[in-house]
Amino acid sequence: MNKIKDVKTTVYKWTGPVVPPAQNFCTNPTDILKGSGDKMKSFRFHKWLVCEVISDDGKIGIGNAALAPEVTKKAIDCYLKDLVINENPFDYEYLWEKMYRHTLAWGRKGIGMVGISAIDLGIWDLMGKIKNKPVFELIGKRTKDKIPVYVSKLYNQPIKDLQNEAEKYLNEGFKMFKMRFGWGPKDGEEGIKKNLELVNAVREVIGDKNELMLEAYMGWNLEYSKKIIPHLIKFNPKWLEEPVIPDDIKGYSELNALGKIPIAGGEHEFTYYGFENLLEMKAISYIQYDSNRVGGITAGKKINDLAEKYNVPVIPHAGQMHNYHLTMSHNNCPFSEYFPVNKVEIGNELFYYLFEGEPKPKNGFIDLDNKIPGLGISINKKFKSNFKVVE
Repeated sequence: MNKIKDVKTTVYKWTGPVVPPAQNFCTNPTDILKGSGDKMKSFRFHKWLVCEVISDDGKIGIGNAALAPEVTKKAIDCYLKDLVINENPFDYEYLWEKMYRHTLAWGRKGIGMVGISAIDLGIWDLMGKIKNKPVFELIGKRTKDKIPVYVSKLYNQPIKDLQNEAEKYLNEGFKMFKMRFGWGPKDGEEGIKKNLELVNAVREVIGDKNELMLEAYMGWNLEYSKKIIPHLIKFNPKWLEEPVIPDDIKGYSELNALGKIPIAGGEHEFTYYGFENLLEMKAISYIQYDSNRVGGITAGKKINDLAEKYNVPVIPHAGQMHNYHLTMSHNNCPFSEYFPVNKVEIGNELFYYLFEGEPKPKNGFIDLDNKIPGLGISINKKFKSNFKVVE
């Protein structure tokens, strides 16, 4: 019987080239505050945590975390790792509850749950490697031949540049596109006008038959959202994502109840319990958890089943292998997000430089290999010189 021998955490800091921050690059929760400067600074991920769950026979499961990796490392090293050492990785449900309940006073959301997620992902990767099966085979098998993906970038930039980027993805075969806004409540009517110009520019390129998703990244409030939504309806967006901050669940519910544009969210929500509340309040029409923060694959599986009962589809945040396996294994996950390989900007791009094994999209679809065990990722040695290990 396999036992977990150790849990090792390493934080990698990107030291390679970075795209300089641009003004009004993307709306975010700090826009409402006074002051100027790089408002996206707090939301850039230029460090990443790797969590190795090591079995007594030397097999290594790889988990990861992008949120506050140095603090997450402390949570794992000081509080969580000892809870799973000498345990059977296949007792994953028990191990999840053990970590959750031992840290309940401070870890039920935020950093504590990010740490639990990293270990849980490592446990599932380890189980796949022990069984010599991909993770999706362990949690529901293949529910689709291939996974449709929407391309997710299109941040605020000069109109012509934005249209050129959209055309590039269109020519690559994508049929679903997600874009961001640049202005929020502080920018008034002029900001609304500029936001509408961005949406119009992208819709003009991709046409009416392709799907368009809109993201405000927590940068608006209820009043502003209700003001701009009537102007967005004509663009027929599939959803409006994170229009208000995650704690404004009543705001989510009110916007979703309007029935004008479906509301998406959940990227910054945690555990089954958090999503049970959102679903009961009819706050969202699309769920977008990320398994490297929501509670890992163990939590993601439960949320998928729960959401299916409410007829609310799950489209996990960010794509990436830990989420692709959940999408492949459940009928209630119709497609996935895909961040295109790009120069390091926000930081989601780091996943491609730190890990290898990510599937490449073809004509708007990705596939998972039946023959690769676990999550299918390993440390990418090609870009090793661009990372510095942070102790």
